[in-house]
Amino acid sequence: MALPVAKLGTLLLRTLSKPIASRLKSQAAVHPKFRDFIISIAQMNHRITTRIQRRIYGHATNVEIRPLDEQKAVQAATDLIGEGFIFSVAVAALIFEVQRSARSEARKEEARKQELEELKQREESLANDLEDLKRKLDELERLAKGRGLSGILNFKGVSGSDGGKAATPA
Repeated sequence: MALPVAKLGTLLLRTLSKPIASRLKSQAAVHPKFRDFIISIAQMNHRITTRIQRRIYGHATNVEIRPLDEQKAVQAATDLIGEGFIFSVAVAALIFEVQRSARSEARKEEARKQELEELKQREESLANDLEDLKRKLDELERLAKGRGLSGILNFKGVSGSDGGKAATPA
């Protein structure tokens, strides 16, 4: 029962993260200090990605990279914030699932260890019982050799068909 609820919870969290991310994006563009901060992040991201692309395509990397205009920088930064938020929620859900799975496996492993320990104890108990039976059998064989078969099989008080006489061992 807990597995479907946990899965539905993580799916719900991922689904709810998208509107939250869009709300974050809209609020980030409005606040002046935060807007300046995200513009600088967007410009830095633009420079890094442009350099990487130029290296991949074999173009010169020592050229000056034109900065984005303010509106494009804000849009790029808010998109980056939104995607980062959605990504962080997905990573958190993944970590939760992995930890939950690890705990489940640990419980199963502990149950297997406990079952194995119980089987070992049962085996030890049966081995002890077997040793006791072997000792008793050895004792009976020793007594049988010492007294003969008549010493072990004593039929005193057993009435036979010959008028109440006690049966005598052969």
